[in-house]
Amino acid sequence: MDRIDQQIVALLQENARRSFLDIGGHVALSAPAVKRRVDRLEQDGVIRGYAAVVDPVAMGWPTHAIVELTCEGRMSAAEVTAAVSGFDEVTSAFTVAGEAAAVLHVRARDTAHLERTLESIRDAPGIIRTQSQVVLSTLLEHPVVSAG
Repeated sequence: MDRIDQQIVALLQENARRSFLDIGGHVALSAPAVKRRVDRLEQDGVIRGYAAVVDPVAMGWPTHAIVELTCEGRMSAAEVTAAVSGFDEVTSAFTVAGEAAAVLHVRARDTAHLERTLESIRDAPGIIRTQSQVVLSTLLEHPVVSAG
């Protein structure tokens, strides 16, 4: 990935609905040249997709928590994924180093919904317990940026 690719990715992160012509104007390339680069970035897996960024609060999911999972024995990442993937409330899951086997980001309509979700997660095969930190406010969220 060269500097122009990095600029193209940054422009698409800013607004994925930009035209190739508009992007080309920023990076001094023709629209077809930009399209070829974007196609390559997609094929190489740098650009994994395009999505509308929505406000979870406006969508009815204002409550969220960071949840540590303690699992039986040595559950594999695939087993942890299988245990939590059926929950719409689980927006992301990560294996981590430390006492917890995994950490989840969980969204809910309210604290009662969060509590029911956590109870259901604890009922999943292999999950022993959860430890949760309810998020009070989001101070900072960054999009992924180029490592260059």
